[in-house]
Amino acid sequence: MIEEPGSSEQRRGEDFADLAAAIREFQAEGFAVGEVTESVCGRCEGRAFRVVADDDVARRTCTACGTSEFIVDSADYWDEAEPVECECPCGGDKFAAAVGFSLHPDGEVRWVSVGLRCLADGAMGVYADWKINYGPSAHLVNLA
Repeated sequence: MIEEPGSSEQRRGEDFADLAAAIREFQAEGFAVGEVTESVCGRCEGRAFRVVADDDVARRTCTACGTSEFIVDSADYWDEAEPVECECPCGGDKFAAAVGFSLHPDGEVRWVSVGLRCLADGAMGVYADWKINYGPSAHLVNLA
């Protein structure tokens, strides 16, 4: 987790709105988050995932149907990454996920932040974030 786990400032939440607020507050590299998209399984519309990530990539696996999907542009950089399974400080490994997008004034994506909310205890944090340094990139908002 990029945010300090177990700190006195550990946020907890109950739903997507809480997770979106935590991602907006995080502001990777100081850039305001213009849009937050909830992660939903493309196959069964599930909203519970196991997630593997490193600083620049993330992939989620639906706990209901087992479908794995890369988050945003992670497939393009997966071979260079060293992802590990995300785990909450409580030991939980099932999460609700959302992606925050910092946008340029023209709507192109500048930065991506992957936020997770533990389904065991509600702890929330940003587990990965990376810069998007190519364009066009506005389509990435649909790949959360």
